[in-house]
Amino acid sequence: MENFINIQVIQNVVYIISSVMFILGIKMLGKEATAVRGNYLSALAMFSAVAVTCLSLEIDIKIILAGVIIGGLVGSLIAIKVKMTAIPEMVALFNGFGGLATFLIAWSQFNETGNSMFQHALIMLTIYIGGITFSGSLIAYGKLSEKLKLGKGSIITNIFISFFYLSMPALIYAIAEPSISQLIPQVPSYFLIFLGLTLIAGIGFVMPIGGGDMPVVISLLNSLSGIAAAFAGLLLLNNVLIVAGSLVGASGLILTVIMAKAMNRTIINILFVGYASSSQATSSEDQGEVKPITADDAYLILENASSVLVIPGYGMAVAQAQHVVREMGELLEDNGTEVKYGIHPVAGRMPGHMNVLLAEANVSYDLLAEPDDVNPSMDSIDVAIVIGANDVVNPSATEEEGSPIYGMPIIEVHNAKTVFVLKRSMSSGFAGVQNPLFFKENTRMLFGDAKESIGQIVAEFKD
Repeated sequence: MENFINIQVIQNVVYIISSVMFILGIKMLGKEATAVRGNYLSALAMFSAVAVTCLSLEIDIKIILAGVIIGGLVGSLIAIKVKMTAIPEMVALFNGFGGLATFLIAWSQFNETGNSMFQHALIMLTIYIGGITFSGSLIAYGKLSEKLKLGKGSIITNIFISFFYLSMPALIYAIAEPSISQLIPQVPSYFLIFLGLTLIAGIGFVMPIGGGDMPVVISLLNSLSGIAAAFAGLLLLNNVLIVAGSLVGASGLILTVIMAKAMNRTIINILFVGYASSSQATSSEDQGEVKPITADDAYLILENASSVLVIPGYGMAVAQAQHVVREMGELLEDNGTEVKYGIHPVAGRMPGHMNVLLAEANVSYDLLAEPDDVNPSMDSIDVAIVIGANDVVNPSATEEEGSPIYGMPIIEVHNAKTVFVLKRSMSSGFAGVQNPLFFKENTRMLFGDAKESIGQIVAEFKD
């Protein structure tokens, strides 16, 4: 008995240390110079928490070791093989696995005897949040990888949405079932039905949401996985799981709110409404003639520019152009040009997507700037280069009150002296809104693959 108490003391001390390491690790992730160390510190904190848990006399060490080895191998293999452009899909999957873990933990706790009403309610909430996070993350993965084309308005999507709304009263009934069963003993247990309904509800939760809102959805699913983990920690009376889950849940929710504000929309609007239609904004009326430009002509303009702002978007990720973009930036700097990179909070497919790609290409973090940093001095920028971004530079957000994206903070490149837009075609962005930027007098369209186009400019500089 005394040994068991000593083990508990050791575990709680290590849990506290691990919790502090988690907090420090998350703080270090905020800066490029310390991000890698922060990641290692957080990983060490998790390993320490798992290792000290193995001291418990109630746990078979062989099962734990098998789980650590198999999980470590699978995670390492995924991390080694994944492309930087596929990071959003990987994040979505990892969120889902976190939700699945808490879903299974709560399921196992349901089978324990002697649960109080509070424990029963906590089990049902954990199952619900974990299940929705798991299946919803799988749908997010399908949308991000473009393997799933279904969206809002399809019959199949509407069916799954109905299951999502049905799951809410089902959750309330599941929580109250012990009390109801005492009043009406013949009411059958429908726990397995509730499990299946929860997983289907997650599909209905994410399926109608458009690809342009995926950064917010990924952040929200990450928050939900943390909340579910914190609830699971309460069920298991595990301090480090409570702290780690709470940190992930709180930080993910804060990031979700920040990103929603960056789109000038509420979370409710993103999840349940989407971009409203607008005949004015989506009208196909002629807005003028586009002015194409060749890579050779773009080089001549850039060669004489004293300041250049690069605005990356998902098109840069698709073209895998981050390395050649960095090379172009270095050549411009060697030519005496001041180069900055304008990063919009919702550019790409996940929070920080563009930051990750540019960091992978060794672009200095000091060169990255947010919209509020560059917009006031945009009229002094000689050339703004938009690479695959669309909605985040759409002047409709500031000029057309009838536009679905009106009021959304953007990078105001239309105020620069010259704008190069690198796109494959004239297609609209995820919001489905035509971009008047393409028709501005100071805009030149450089059509084609972004990597090839910038590569040609780089070749001109080297020659």
